[in-house]
Amino acid sequence: CEPSPSISNLSGQWRTVYIASSNLEKIKPNGPFRVYFHKLLFDDEQGTVDFYFYVKHKGKWEYKHVTGIKQDDGTYAVEYEGKNVFEVTHASGNILVAHNINVDEHGKKTALTGLFGTDHEISDSDFERFKEETRDKGIPEENIVNFIDNDDCPEA
Repeated sequence: CEPSPSISNLSGQWRTVYIASSNLEKIKPNGPFRVYFHKLLFDDEQGTVDFYFYVKHKGKWEYKHVTGIKQDDGTYAVEYEGKNVFEVTHASGNILVAHNINVDEHGKKTALTGLFGTDHEISDSDFERFKEETRDKGIPEENIVNFIDNDDCPEA
């Protein structure tokens, strides 16, 4: 099930359930990609996606808003902790699977995958799809972090 041509119907409240990274430093506690999504707003007409999320920086929660610009290939270019290419790879009623490539200010490339839900109930088949996507992107399965079990975010 690929994302529909109108991606704006994916706008709404999303929660981070799992994130995997080729570089665990990026998703460890206080890491820049240990992000707890609050909401995503896709705008087909403007060709944008707005990310609203919480991230812990130096032990304190910060609420962030970052905008991505849609590219010709359907991915989104996002400036956050360097340059990012964000893509929704699967979407259904209550889950979103996404892939992100980050190139930080030092030129280091990190692949990330994320599984986001409208709530914290994720089916085994959805989790399997996410693990498959993670493996396909060359990220070891042991690099998957469960955000539900590690959730001390005030608003998540």
